Amino acid sequence: MKGTSSKENAGAPKKSGRKTRKFIILSVEVILLSAMLCVLWFVTRFTDEEEGIKRVEISSDDIIINEGLLEQDKEQTTEEDGDEIVVEKDTFRTIALFGLDSTIGALTSGTRSDTIMVASINNTTKEVHLMSVYRDTYLNLGNDTYNKCNTAYAKGGAKQAINMLNMNLDLNITDFVAVGFKGVMDTVDAIGGVYIDVDADELKHINNYQISIAENLKISYEPLTEPGYQEVNGLQATAYCRIRQVGNNDFKRTERQREVLQAILNEAKDIDVKSLTKLAEEVFGDFYTSVDLEEIVTLLSDLGSYTLVDEGGFPTAEYRTGATLGKNVGDSVICTDLEAAVAEFHERIYGEEAYVVTDTVKEISATIAANTKPYLKQ
Repeated sequence: MKGTSSKENAGAPKKSGRKTRKFIILSVEVILLSAMLCVLWFVTRFTDEEEGIKRVEISSDDIIINEGLLEQDKEQTTEEDGDEIVVEKDTFRTIALFGLDSTIGALTSGTRSDTIMVASINNTTKEVHLMSVYRDTYLNLGNDTYNKCNTAYAKGGAKQAINMLNMNLDLNITDFVAVGFKGVMDTVDAIGGVYIDVDADELKHINNYQISIAENLKISYEPLTEPGYQEVNGLQATAYCRIRQVGNNDFKRTERQREVLQAILNEAKDIDVKSLTKLAEEVFGDFYTSVDLEEIVTLLSDLGSYTLVDEGGFPTAEYRTGATLGKNVGDSVICTDLEAAVAEFHERIYGEEAYVVTDTVKEISATIAANTKPYLKQ
C-alpha cells in the first residue's frame, strides 16, 4: 500500500469557495465536541498539567500521509461572486475525536473506539465541520489489514487510529482527543444527575448494564424500579447509553446518547464556577490527547466566533450497505465505492470540487470490493 510519513501539520489546504449557511446543529457530535473541549479547558485552568489530562506526543514520523496527497495540498485559488480567493496552506485544522468503549480508563490502546469523528476547523472563517465515521465500517486499519474501523484503536491506539483515517479518507491528521465512558459517569455525577425518559422495555437493560459496569469498576449501583421521566445518576445514564437490544440497534442507541448528552448540556448551562471546578477535578483523568494544552486554551478563548455548520456520517447512505463478513469480522458497514465516497467527503468538508483521490484510496477501494463481494447479495 502506498503511504508515507510526513512532518506536515494537520489540516491539509483545501479550496473553500462555496457560501455556507451558518446554523447551529444540536447533535450528539456537537455536544460531545463541546463537552470535550470545555472539560479540557477547565483542566488547564484548575489543575497542573502533570496531574491532569493524559497527554502523548505522536512523532510525525509515525503518521502516515498518502503519497500524492501533499502534492495536492498546494496553495489553491477559487472564485466566489466574481472575486478570486486564495486559500492558504494551513487554512484547515483537522483533529480526530475518539469515544472509547471503556469504563475502566483504558484510553491508550486495547480498547475499541465506539465513536470516531473528524473535526475540521476553518481557521479563516471559523466554521467547524464534524463527520462521524461509522464504527463498523470495513476499512484498512492503517497497516494494510482489514476489519471494522473501530478495531484500529484497539490494535494500535491513537496512532494507528489516526493512520486508519488518513489512509482511507486522504486526510492529514496528526492530533486527537479521546475519552472513555467513565467520563460520562463522572460528568453526570459532578453536576448532580440528569433527567431522561426511560421506556418500560428499556428498564431491565439499564439495570443489566449497571451490573456489568459496576462489577468492572467495583462500585455499587442503584437499580431503576419504574419507567418514566426521572433523574438518574452517572452510572444509570451511562448504562442507558449502552442499550442496543431495544429499538433500531445502533441508531436508537445513538438517540439515547444524544438524549443524555443534551440533558448534561441543559444541567450545565447555569452551573457556577465552583461546581465547574469540581467537575474538572473529577473528570480530567478520563481524557487522553496529543493536543497542546496552551493551544486548547487559545482555541476556546475565541470559542464564541466559531460556528458549527455541518455534521453527518461516513460513508453516506448513497455509498454504503451492510453485510456479515464471516465470523472473524461479523456484521459490518460496507462502503460500496470508497473512491466516490472520499471525493464526496472532501467536497462537503473542504469545498474541493472534483476531488481526485490518491492511489492509496484507489487501492483500498479495490481491496474492499474484492474482499466483500462474496458476502454481498447479488
